[in-house]
Amino acid sequence: MTGQETRNKLTDYWQQNDIQKDEEFAFLTNIIHQEWTGLTVKDHKNLKGLKTQNLRDHMSEAELIFTALAELSTRQIAESEKAKGLAQNAKASKKGGAIAKNARLELENKTGKSMITNENFLPPSKKRKK
Repeated sequence: MTGQETRNKLTDYWQQNDIQKDEEFAFLTNIIHQEWTGLTVKDHKNLKGLKTQNLRDHMSEAELIFTALAELSTRQIAESEKAKGLAQNAKASKKGGAIAKNARLELENKTGKSMITNENFLPPSKKRKK
């Protein structure tokens, strides 16, 4: 299963359980992201030097995997708790993000390397000729 399929299953669950507004999807996404990375989505984009680009398109392999783990965990927790509405789904989002955070911290401890990077896949900027 790809990370996008995992994301789609989560957003489908939210839609079926009283999450409708774009701001609510963004709010829940930010809870998950901040929980597992320690950064808001905006701060993570800033770390990577992104402006209007999609953050997922510029994530490392590890960042994508931990994002997928956080979203999968969130959905499974929400389903098991029968989360409805923003408040209940926010609690499930925090719990799901925490699972990915714990896995990330354990891997960082074993490798001595941060899994959250400023690495991105932007094309090199063109230097102006003088």
